[in-house]
Amino acid sequence: MSIDTSKVATTTSGAAATAKPNRAGAVANWADERLGLGTLAKKNLRKVFPDHWSFMLGEIALWSFVVLLLSGVFLTLWYVPSMGEVHYEGSYNQLRGIAMSEALASTLHISFDVRGGLLMRQMHHWAAMLFIASMMIHLLRVYFTGAFRKPRELNWVIGSLLLLLGTLEGFTGYSLPDDLLSGTGIRAADGFMKSIPVVGTYLSFFLFGGEFPGESIIPRLYTIHVLLIPGLLLALIAAHMLLLVYHKHTQWPGPGRTEENVVGFPMLPVYAAKAGGFFFIVFGVCAMMGGLLTINPVWKYGPYDPTKVTAGSQPDWYMGWPDGALRIMPGIESHIFGYTIAWNVFLPIIVLPGLMFTILLMLPFIESWITGDKRDHHLLERPRNAPTRTAIMVALMTFYGLMWAAGGNDIIAIKLNLSINQISYFMRVAVFVGPLLAFFITRRWCISLQRHDEQKLLHGYETGIIMRSPEGGYSERHLPISESAAYTLTARSREEVYDPEAQTDANGVPAPGGRLAKLRGRLSTLWYADNVQKPTAAELEEAHHHAEHEHQLQGAMEGRSADGHQFDGHHAVEGETLRGDH
Repeated sequence: MSIDTSKVATTTSGAAATAKPNRAGAVANWADERLGLGTLAKKNLRKVFPDHWSFMLGEIALWSFVVLLLSGVFLTLWYVPSMGEVHYEGSYNQLRGIAMSEALASTLHISFDVRGGLLMRQMHHWAAMLFIASMMIHLLRVYFTGAFRKPRELNWVIGSLLLLLGTLEGFTGYSLPDDLLSGTGIRAADGFMKSIPVVGTYLSFFLFGGEFPGESIIPRLYTIHVLLIPGLLLALIAAHMLLLVYHKHTQWPGPGRTEENVVGFPMLPVYAAKAGGFFFIVFGVCAMMGGLLTINPVWKYGPYDPTKVTAGSQPDWYMGWPDGALRIMPGIESHIFGYTIAWNVFLPIIVLPGLMFTILLMLPFIESWITGDKRDHHLLERPRNAPTRTAIMVALMTFYGLMWAAGGNDIIAIKLNLSINQISYFMRVAVFVGPLLAFFITRRWCISLQRHDEQKLLHGYETGIIMRSPEGGYSERHLPISESAAYTLTARSREEVYDPEAQTDANGVPAPGGRLAKLRGRLSTLWYADNVQKPTAAELEEAHHHAEHEHQLQGAMEGRSADGHQFDGHHAVEGETLRGDH
């Protein structure tokens, strides 16, 4: 038998080329033959990403960082990172002739004499606020939905480091203008470093190049702000995105979505168009805030003077919670061998932030150790289905929020006409009691929602229609939920409490126990205590039989008897219905 070879499809390993050669195609083919870009692009540009509004939170952080880079490059063209003293002779009359550093003079020059300079300054500052806020909310979304579980623990660590570096980047940034407010913040940072036992004074001397304030701190902060931390941020963001692509994106459970696939849209053209449009939205919001909302008006504060301090000075909001811890900390000091250790500064400013960051960093590993869960997870989990996890983060949020509120105790006292001492005493108790109450309430709330979901699965949803049986009893009519809704509610694994006595090695020999294993078992029991597991197949089958019996009793409402004959509702035998609105 002969074969017409002209109709047989053939495959090629190279990139596709047009029938009529052109210069651009030749260049692309030359690059593909040497770099393999065609194969790489074909694989990754068609990669599928799920579509859900909560996934946009991470994109807000990414695009606000891009706005920071663009506006920061603009500002570096005119900013002078020098503490050399000059007399201001710019456009702002109130400060003309006053001695100040070149850093502040250049900041005023950008604000009043460079076209678009004030807009760029304020866009940069607002984008920094948005960058840190969106990272925090994105981190909360990842934790509440269980997206940090295996194999994404490393990406959680990278995200936590990004949040820490973003906070430090913000502090170094708002310190650069060298105005009275930012100078007060630098003075506070000097005191914080000096509170560290043994090495504190050496750290301060090294950073400031001598005694405070010296002439080196602004140039050094500038180098850290525009070179060191941005480089680390870029590297970590790249690693974060590469791991995202490698592990594939998580997705919410639903029909057709499993641990083995991703349902969504490809990178090109759909997702790239959405991401590009979202960048311009973020850019436009930053531009609108920069143009309409004044932030950090350094001309009102004037130049920094070590002998002065601004009344009511407060840091940017993301540094407010350590400041609150400092304000409510009792004045505890120790005098050892003629040296004073200021615990009232060292504990709230140095120890507490480090402890909180360590807890944040270790959350995935602590949960994995307690639960013994070593499976890969690509489907997200609703917060209610992990009550203990959700309650832990709400407790941490409550602690953070109370500390943050304590950072404005003076403003609260003024606005509400309260005693600042009473506010401080209240906060000292609330930061311990509040997280415990938040943990308990949140956990019970999640378990109640789990029970509600179980009732929906077994008995359907409430219709608001009240039925009366022949015996005179009343009940509400329920209808079964849709198959897609039922799939979503049951798309979760059953929880297994870790039992140290049941653990064996590969040969079936019981693993040696110990206090640590017993502790792990107890924590695992508490972790899953009172959780409502999804119904079994037998429970669902029994519920369906019960529902069929109820539908027979509902025949009267449809105008038919149990055997299907039509009749007048006033002479119903099987039952009568009473609608809730009559």
